[in-house]
Amino acid sequence: MSTLAERYETHDYDVIVVGAGGAGLRAAISASQAGMKTAVICKSLLGKAHTVMAEGGVAASLGNVDHEDGWKVHFADTMKGGKGINNWRMAEIFAKEAPDRVLELERWGAVFDRTPAGLINQRPFGAHSYRRLAHIGDRTGLEIIRSLQDKGIHSGIDVFMEYTMTRLLKDSQGRVSGAFGYRREDGRFVVFKAKAVVIATGGWGKVFKVTSNSWESTGDGLAMAFEAGAELLDLEFVQFHPTGMVWPPGARGILVTEAVRGEGGRLKNSEGRRFMEDYDADRMELSARDIVARAIYKEVQAGRGTEHGGAYLDISHRGADYIKKKLPSMYEQFLKLADVDITQGPMEVGPTIHYVMGGIKVDPESAAASVAGIFAAGEVAGGLHGANRLGGNSLSDILVFGRRAGEGAAAFAQGRGEIGEIDESLIEREEKVMLQPFANYEAGKRENPFTFMADLQEVMGEYNGIARTGEGLAEGLKRMLVLKERVNDLAVADSRMFNPGWHSARDQRFMVEVCEAMIRCGIERAESRGGHWRLDHLDLDPDWGKHNLISTLEGDEVRIEKRRATEMPAELAELIDDKPAVSQAALQVTRQ
Repeated sequence: MSTLAERYETHDYDVIVVGAGGAGLRAAISASQAGMKTAVICKSLLGKAHTVMAEGGVAASLGNVDHEDGWKVHFADTMKGGKGINNWRMAEIFAKEAPDRVLELERWGAVFDRTPAGLINQRPFGAHSYRRLAHIGDRTGLEIIRSLQDKGIHSGIDVFMEYTMTRLLKDSQGRVSGAFGYRREDGRFVVFKAKAVVIATGGWGKVFKVTSNSWESTGDGLAMAFEAGAELLDLEFVQFHPTGMVWPPGARGILVTEAVRGEGGRLKNSEGRRFMEDYDADRMELSARDIVARAIYKEVQAGRGTEHGGAYLDISHRGADYIKKKLPSMYEQFLKLADVDITQGPMEVGPTIHYVMGGIKVDPESAAASVAGIFAAGEVAGGLHGANRLGGNSLSDILVFGRRAGEGAAAFAQGRGEIGEIDESLIEREEKVMLQPFANYEAGKRENPFTFMADLQEVMGEYNGIARTGEGLAEGLKRMLVLKERVNDLAVADSRMFNPGWHSARDQRFMVEVCEAMIRCGIERAESRGGHWRLDHLDLDPDWGKHNLISTLEGDEVRIEKRRATEMPAELAELIDDKPAVSQAALQVTRQ
């Protein structure tokens, strides 16, 4: 029998990192610095990651502007923003280590905006008690990606661009030992052997039609870990960023950074009224994202929305020079895409799917998943953000837990020894799945992958959107199970070379799997908490606040388990209070 190397393009590494956003690059740097032969595998091109969409800043309690800030306040803000369902240990580690990770990034070449004294400048963001967001205009994520890429390449990592991984591989002992996938250019199958795998593939916002996410965000890494036996955490919590573009139609969903509100932007309804005073009079536009998103939704439902079904966000009172200096990307974005000059008047915005709080359940210390050999960091990992993420926490998350995932994977790889014999039945099974659409077409089936995706997005938007009910979720599950059957009939013609329909067919299998788990979790959690808003259960349930929902896959069946969370130590619980989570200093600009 021929060897794997004779049948497939094959690569051998100590650690492979699937995903080349901020979390993936930071993990790869740590693994490589630990002496591991490390590769980063990206679905698209290096530098084209969702990290660049995090524009407004990276949250860290540096205390450069508001000296009263510190890790304890950041911890409390994060826990309160997540409605207490966060993994408290992750939040503690995160708040303590974020300042060091930002300063480290600066040493690696990131150029942050400065205060008059020459320190890293910081701006206010929603539900942060102090001005905490270190920023580079409104292009912070892009600067972070550039800095991490440069450091990564000089750390000796290898990069494989336009490779899509579709299944994790295991050895005879059940430990993950690499990944199987294909080259997007020509469809050639490829095998990566590795002693440890870091999943850093980001979110799955493309399961919704209106989203800030790009085409890559289809849940590949989450689904691969799920299929490999990993536990998933709290998939019901999805973040609707309150401000996405609503016009023109082709730009609908594109992110409008929270930095606009942080720099003094005012939300108004069609009557010209700053409606946030009805929903959070203390914090106004700097309220938590879940609150602002629901407020805009309610204003539209009440008939006080804009012409195109959103709200007005006005920053023009700050003056043209200020806007062009502080928000250059937003100025250019609206001028080019919507023919709107935001220095002269308001922009139309509305909720857009932006982020997922749930994800792969990981150990806070090492970022290890529940299956040996899998590590996860960034948006694909659950636990830190609870029911709602605070703006800016995502960028410090990828730095803190990207580093820990890389170190955890390196330590696991060092202690593992040689990779055992890979279970080749997993490869044979995945190759069959990948080629099935061609066989379906030859058999006369015509289920189009792109039409299928539109149907899936319609179900998610209609039944699992910003406002949910038990009845609606049940109907959504019913329709998703029909899609689960239809996905087996997806059909594509021609060859594997440059075939976007074939690429999409595999994406749809991932998406159906993820969506089913999301809806089942939404049905189970009969309360409203953060990003999960149940119209038939509007209140927080104290008992649910002590429990997480764990999703597992048994064969083809998605199982949901209600599991009690570990209790927070008393000394940390004392840090959390019910006071408004934004200081008057942070609110000063917005009040003008």
